[in-house]
Amino acid sequence: MSQSNAVRLEHPALAPTRLGGQTLANRLAVAPMTRVSASPAGVPTPAMVDYYARFARGGFGLVITEGTYTDETFSQGYLHQPGLASPAQVSAWSEVTAKVHAEGARIVAQLMHAGALSQGNPHRDGTVGPSAIRPRGEMMPEYRGSGLWPVPAAMTAYDIDEAVEGFVDAAAHACAAGFDGIEVHAANGYLLDQFLTTYTNHRDDEYGGSVANRVRLTARIVTAIRVALGPDFWVGVRLSQTKVNDFEYRWPGGSADARVIFAALGEAGATYLHVASEGRNWIETARLDGDGDGNGAGPGGTITALARDVSGLPVIANGGMHDVEQAAQVLTGGHADLLALARGALANPDFPQRLAAGERLREFDHSMLTPMATLENAERWRRAVDLPSSDAAAAGSEEART
Repeated sequence: MSQSNAVRLEHPALAPTRLGGQTLANRLAVAPMTRVSASPAGVPTPAMVDYYARFARGGFGLVITEGTYTDETFSQGYLHQPGLASPAQVSAWSEVTAKVHAEGARIVAQLMHAGALSQGNPHRDGTVGPSAIRPRGEMMPEYRGSGLWPVPAAMTAYDIDEAVEGFVDAAAHACAAGFDGIEVHAANGYLLDQFLTTYTNHRDDEYGGSVANRVRLTARIVTAIRVALGPDFWVGVRLSQTKVNDFEYRWPGGSADARVIFAALGEAGATYLHVASEGRNWIETARLDGDGDGNGAGPGGTITALARDVSGLPVIANGGMHDVEQAAQVLTGGHADLLALARGALANPDFPQRLAAGERLREFDHSMLTPMATLENAERWRRAVDLPSSDAAAAGSEEART
């Protein structure tokens, strides 16, 4: 990083902001990152309590958890993934939220249904998706997977209702566990993104065909959670065009599709939108089709600026935000309201404090993920490179390459 200390001290990401009627200490959030370190029953562990608390202690205003499964049917994506579907899971998560709040940060639970991208679910045999189409690519070894994805069963109306109920119940459990809100995971190729994606959704009912139909399930879930938990509980939505198993996909209608999606989720009652970029050179990869300077919602503007304009909601940008010059440009250029860091947060769990002090940022080391993306392997990496114990929880996995 080449920025001077003086510029870092005045960095716009350090300014307080408001979200869902509450004040955040700054505009820096920890992005959701898969850790596969819960118990076999999906119960968060003491190591996870320490892991999340460290980001809050390091100064992040907002912490978003790893994708957390919503029910004990088809939602679980990975072995040792945490859930919000049982009393034991809720109790353990309450220890996480209490510790994070004690350190001065807000915390949101990301709710995830893996759908056809499930590669480890002890609750059910087989997988489900919008249509019986095998996902592209192969399972991810860093999350205990190998080989081709199975062909999912096409979801029935009952299956869809069950999935919606799972999201609502998990949101209620998150509220009981002390979370400030939840984030509906509609990105990265998981179930709700499978409904949004043209080549995985060949349905001919109200959930297939037009983009308005394909976003319908996500909007239905947002509305159902809002009705169940009232106006004050945060209900965010994470979106992306690319997927963990397909880095090339883009919404075929470009900005026209984006407008429909963002408007539908704003009308459904979302608190914020969290948009993952398509690469770490964010300003370039986040541009939409057309000509323009990239500083607004018009042709050539960025996807996050369009999300802000269409939905009227606060928007979190994710992707390469550890580049402090780029991060400043995203905020001052009107592209987003908050910034979510994954790799940058893993290497620097005290990123906000380092930014404020003008201290050198540590580089992300991919060996943190080897041989598997667990907290145990991260601690092994820490000992191997002889980092101070205060950095123990900094090592880990970025969520499925987002």
